[in-house]
Amino acid sequence: MDISLTHRLSYKQARLTVLVAFLLGTLLSLIQVGLDYASEDASIDREIHSLLEISHNPAARISYNIDAELAQELVLGLLRSPAVMRAEIIDNSGLVLASVDRPPVQSRYRVFSDFLFGERRQFEDPLFVSHAPEESLGVLRLEVDTYAFGSHFLRRALLTMLTGFARSLLLSLILLVLFYAMLTKPLVGVIRALSDRDPRRDFSPVPCPSHHERDEIGTLVAVANQQLANTHQEISQRREAEDRLTQYLAELENIVSARTAELKATNARLTVSNHELERARGTALEMAQARAAFLANMSHEIRTPLNGLLGMLALALDGSLSNEQRQQLSIAHDSGKVLVELLNDILDLSKFEAGQLELEHIPFDLGTLVEETASLLSQNAGPNVELTCLIDPQLPALVLGDPTRVRQIVSNLLSNALKFTRAGRVDLRVTPSPGGVRLLVSDTGIGIAEDAQKRIFQPFTQAGAGITRQFGGTGLGLALTRRLCEAMDGELTLNSREGVGSQFSATLPLPSHAPPPRWPGLPGRIAAQCPAGSGLAELFDGWLPNWGLSYQRYDDELPLDQADLLICVDPEQLPALRQRTSQPLLLVSAYGTFLQPEQTTALAPFEQLARPLSRAALYRSLQRLLTPHQASDSEPQHKLPSRPRQARVLLVEDNQVNQMVAKGMLAKLGCEVAIAAHGGEAIAHLQAHAVDLVLMDCNMPVMDGYEATRRIRQSGDWPELPIIALTANALPDERERCQAAGMNDYLAKPFRREDLAALLDCWLPLTSEP
Repeated sequence: MDISLTHRLSYKQARLTVLVAFLLGTLLSLIQVGLDYASEDASIDREIHSLLEISHNPAARISYNIDAELAQELVLGLLRSPAVMRAEIIDNSGLVLASVDRPPVQSRYRVFSDFLFGERRQFEDPLFVSHAPEESLGVLRLEVDTYAFGSHFLRRALLTMLTGFARSLLLSLILLVLFYAMLTKPLVGVIRALSDRDPRRDFSPVPCPSHHERDEIGTLVAVANQQLANTHQEISQRREAEDRLTQYLAELENIVSARTAELKATNARLTVSNHELERARGTALEMAQARAAFLANMSHEIRTPLNGLLGMLALALDGSLSNEQRQQLSIAHDSGKVLVELLNDILDLSKFEAGQLELEHIPFDLGTLVEETASLLSQNAGPNVELTCLIDPQLPALVLGDPTRVRQIVSNLLSNALKFTRAGRVDLRVTPSPGGVRLLVSDTGIGIAEDAQKRIFQPFTQAGAGITRQFGGTGLGLALTRRLCEAMDGELTLNSREGVGSQFSATLPLPSHAPPPRWPGLPGRIAAQCPAGSGLAELFDGWLPNWGLSYQRYDDELPLDQADLLICVDPEQLPALRQRTSQPLLLVSAYGTFLQPEQTTALAPFEQLARPLSRAALYRSLQRLLTPHQASDSEPQHKLPSRPRQARVLLVEDNQVNQMVAKGMLAKLGCEVAIAAHGGEAIAHLQAHAVDLVLMDCNMPVMDGYEATRRIRQSGDWPELPIIALTANALPDERERCQAAGMNDYLAKPFRREDLAALLDCWLPLTSEP
């Protein structure tokens, strides 16, 4: 194996060394030439000044004596210097005594000398005698050709550069020979020894060149020999591994053949299992359809009598009753509503399991919704339980979400807290949180054991059997609440200690749709008598200063001369207070402790509010008592008063009890009611009489509501006639089925008079009484 000269390390090393040496030598030569140039340049001035010093005294005497002949001899003598081109002596009157000159020397190298030293130089020496140096006798003037000096400098510089180049060339040759002998030759020998052998068979050590056993070449040979030994060992191991692999492959082929037979048998069994799974899936789908049909039928069968029961009880409660009768009917009506809520919970759980729960995304007032829910559930609070609804002043006026499901969450959590609290406080707090709101329901009830906290969110499960026996309940509320929170991408957490109380926190992503409400400020000073640790005191602390009121709480006697309005929680103290002061009085107590009208007249100016307090009711009462001269209500939200209506309604219902209920509700709402037992009678009635609205039951004999509605729409005689579905089927697909038949709206049984009135407000024009 041969390597070209330019690729050998010896050549590269010599080239690099010579290049460095050449550059260094050139630099040193240039420095030497520069020093010589400076010395030569200074010597020109020195020699001419020496010549002037020698000629000074003779020239001074000649000028003193004004001897032109001697002056001519002197300048001719000066001209003999090879550097002098012109010499002249001038007396003190400016007369030239003697002057000689000659042309400059011509040479092709003169341009370099002129560049370095200049073309010519002029020198002048003032003439005077030694005993009178102040008296000028004239001037000796010389003009010098610098080439006489520069030619010598150029020859020396050329010689210096040539000798430096020769030294570099000689050094490169010497280094090339040395590097070849010390580096290239032994390396080439090692390379040839490696290239001439068979790498698959010859693994003998490579001989090391002499005198290189301990330097880099020797180390390279040692490493190469070590690699050869490792390669030989690795090849031997690979050959052994290949032999073993060949043996393993043979065994693997046998195993694969056996496993292939097993897989064929397994595939046959899987095929049979797949057929069985398909049959099981079909059976499960049939069971799901049967369950859905069962739920629809059960919903219809249960809601139909419940509608009659609750409707009749509501109609009876509107009549004249004794207190005992009203209490008995109210209990029966509340029990019916509990059955409806239980049925709704079961249906909601079925919607979750079927993946059919749909959530609305509309703006609503969360604070008002929470206060209304707390007010409705306040009747479930025990006599020794204080229920308080605490709304953060920074809560947005409107949020985006599903108000029905949020009300369901609040109702379930609050009902659960009231049921298990015999004494103390139940607080419902609503505060804004990052990205939504936080609903916190805390109580001082029996609490939940730590081992039971993990299972209370399962359907039909409570903390223990003793809890169920003592307090009752189905165990559906918390399970449904957690699933509703998860469906809204929220979170429900529990923090409880047995015997101390519980705290349920629901964080819901309800984005803000409107900023917090701004309440006009109220003037005045408020003094309130309420316990320090009560929820009412916390509510006053949060809202009264926010309305611009000066507020002070007292435990015992109220100061009569330091407040514009007095708030009291004990109705028995009111007569004594009224005798002592004429200030307005506000009573905040449970609804059952309200004073009779004849008692309130004697306490005027006086108002009473039921707990739990709502912000709007409290604000209106404070405004009326503090600023009675203002006629308008400054509450941010107003409700329109209901107006009577005159309408002809066709009720299509086969159940006589439900006929009586709906007819009684419609009559109280000012409607003229006609009744049809099935769809055929409804169509016949429409052909004979004018009707403003149809309430259509869906499940009826002869002709059901779906078919009757389709025929009414297909006839084209009543295109604008509102048809409202009355159905006891509350499953999620029922609304779509009613809309597909041509019905305008949907009302599930059992319904309240308020629900029916809302539908009439939507579909019938309101008119004033004649």
